[in-house]
Amino acid sequence: MPAIDWNLLLAFAFGLMVLYLLAKILYLPLRIIARLLLNAICGGLILVIFNLVGSLWGYQIGVNLITAMVVGIMGVPGVIMLLILQRITG
Repeated sequence: MPAIDWNLLLAFAFGLMVLYLLAKILYLPLRIIARLLLNAICGGLILVIFNLVGSLWGYQIGVNLITAMVVGIMGVPGVIMLLILQRITG
């Protein structure tokens, strides 16, 4: 029967603990980044739909990362804010 290599077993356990701690530390920032990315995608879709409907009345907002994030985070008030900013800046 082979002998148990305790050094290898302890190194493996230590490696698992380090991996667990790194996952715990990095989980929250990754979750925040994923949430912002999802909100930006939803904001971009809202802007595309708004541009399709708004083009009938002459209202359009450019779709880029900044406007998508504003609409993704703020929702409909973000669209209204972008419209107001567009009117102010001409």
